[in-house]
Amino acid sequence: MPTYCGLLMPASTTPAASPARAYRAAWWLPDPHSATIWGRLGRREPQAPTHTERWDTPDGDFVDLVRLPGARGDTSPRLLLLHGLEGGVHSHYVRALFREARSRGWAADLLLFRSCGSEPNRLPRSYHSGETGDPRWVLSQLIAAYPSAPIGLVGVSLGGNVLCKWLGEDGDALPRQVTGATAISVPFDLARASKRIGQGFGALYEHVFLRSLKPKALAKIRRHPELASLGIAGVRTLWDFDDAFTAPVHGFADAADYYARSSSLPYLSRIARPTLLLSAVDDPFLPADVLDDVRQAVAAAPWVEAEFPARGGHVGFTAGARPWAPWYYAEWRAAEFLRPGFESAAF
Repeated sequence: MPTYCGLLMPASTTPAASPARAYRAAWWLPDPHSATIWGRLGRREPQAPTHTERWDTPDGDFVDLVRLPGARGDTSPRLLLLHGLEGGVHSHYVRALFREARSRGWAADLLLFRSCGSEPNRLPRSYHSGETGDPRWVLSQLIAAYPSAPIGLVGVSLGGNVLCKWLGEDGDALPRQVTGATAISVPFDLARASKRIGQGFGALYEHVFLRSLKPKALAKIRRHPELASLGIAGVRTLWDFDDAFTAPVHGFADAADYYARSSSLPYLSRIARPTLLLSAVDDPFLPADVLDDVRQAVAAAPWVEAEFPARGGHVGFTAGARPWAPWYYAEWRAAEFLRPGFESAAF
């Protein structure tokens, strides 16, 4: 049985495996789309007292970190947050995770993926669902600065896929300061997710993402003449966008190659830290049968707990009997899952 810090056990036996507060999806959000859209349009989260720092990366570029200090200074438990596609500090789940961290006295750092900060990044490359280099480097810098602080990793949507792939890539080699991880609404199989999101009402989500992605890509093409051959003006779907831009910019043959090499599903069985996978079966961004494949992949993985309630939408998980008094499960559950690891860590 693998151990680290001399104290922690596999996720299946940790106290966090059985949440003390049960989740029941809000009756007043009766379908997956209302559950998903409520988070973006109906949810109100306070802005935490954060500040933003720019860190120069080893390859001559930079990333921005949005930072919340902890109550115990350098020894405070820390969250490293990875946001979703075109997400950032404005995202409702990011604000909620900052709120959870602050209420518990934890520090938190949101990594803004390249091109998701206040300015375009310097290099032609951007970010994508399988890019784990920047999070790994940021973690190394946090550990160097706070060697006595336990760190929990939280990834949401695209950031959740990045996180799961990273955890599987590193396995037992992950630094011992990482005491656990939570991945919410992960598109574990990128090809199937890309096809699913554009179906029916889901075309609205695709339109919203492309409305942000395409101008950024066009601006990057203008700044970098070596990208001039990339044509994205006629792109209508996320698959088309990844085929025309994401794949060639980041060294993939095409969208199918990008999805195959970046999906986190093949990496799940290699995870070696307590990890919670929280997804709703009715997530409109992902076919439900993908979660069946995930269950099978982690069935013999002692560190991974899969929690897949029937309802919740994509990054929704709203509960509460009254619309004017909602309770949001996912961010609380993420923090509760990580709490035992923080409390038992010893370095």
